[in-house]
Amino acid sequence: MRTLPELLILLGLAIFVVMYRSSNGGNPLKNIIYVIGGIYDKYAPYSFKVVREKTKELGQEYTTKQYIAQIVLLGGAAAIVGYFYFYSIIWALVYALIAIAFVPYLAYLRCQRVYSEFLFEQIQTYTTNVIMEFNTTQSFVKSLEGVRDSGIIEQPVLGDIEKMIDMSYKNGTIDESIEYFNSKYPYYMVKNMHQLFLQITKEGAKDAGESLENMSLDIDALVEGVYRDQMDRKNFHKKFLTFALVLFALVIVVEFMLGKDNYIDLLEMWYVQLILHAIIIINVYFLITGEKYYNEDVGAE
Repeated sequence: MRTLPELLILLGLAIFVVMYRSSNGGNPLKNIIYVIGGIYDKYAPYSFKVVREKTKELGQEYTTKQYIAQIVLLGGAAAIVGYFYFYSIIWALVYALIAIAFVPYLAYLRCQRVYSEFLFEQIQTYTTNVIMEFNTTQSFVKSLEGVRDSGIIEQPVLGDIEKMIDMSYKNGTIDESIEYFNSKYPYYMVKNMHQLFLQITKEGAKDAGESLENMSLDIDALVEGVYRDQMDRKNFHKKFLTFALVLFALVIVVEFMLGKDNYIDLLEMWYVQLILHAIIIINVYFLITGEKYYNEDVGAE
């Protein structure tokens, strides 16, 4: 009776053969990528489709070659771990396939980070320029119109600014438009700036110029803090990946200390194999958690 790993490998080979036959002699790998892309386009959330399109527009989406390189790198590393942990080609292939299955999720995290950084830069530009425009126009709505027409804001922020302007003219107040924008972009600098404009509009603050200047300084401090956090994350990411590789290598070091023959004898015990699988699962969870932290929203609450 065949074991589950053997059945999974046979199933994978069968799928590859079917894909190869359906490609009419063409490149089966490209055909597989095309099918996976079709499934993604059909079932991926609309919000992520927008994120991915913006990532492509910014020129930061991986090319097919880069994705293939990532697949080879992750699959190869997982196969090495699977083989030297268990001295089993079957487990090497199983872990390689599992690692490759994480590639779409890693792409998702990366696109979210790129999009989040783009939004933060747009919001920084929006707040700074609204304050500058207000110093000239003394009107929040006119300031929004000036920023809209400046050509320095891109979609989707540009569309939301236009909606704010429409809502302000329709309602005769800026309250609802500010509430709408705050809910779309929950950044401290946005909420603080909008709160100041509400006070200026409703209370007619006499020291508006000084207040706006202080607000600009606060925004600069917030931006500096966020960019410092980005640098800290990048440094953390490098150290984190190095530490994760060390964790995976510890078992291999123990193997060399015990000797290959003694290690293989230990593999005959089922609970030793169970412990090794648990070590791999815990390390992978540690890796994924770290990647998620590195790619989390920039500047948001």
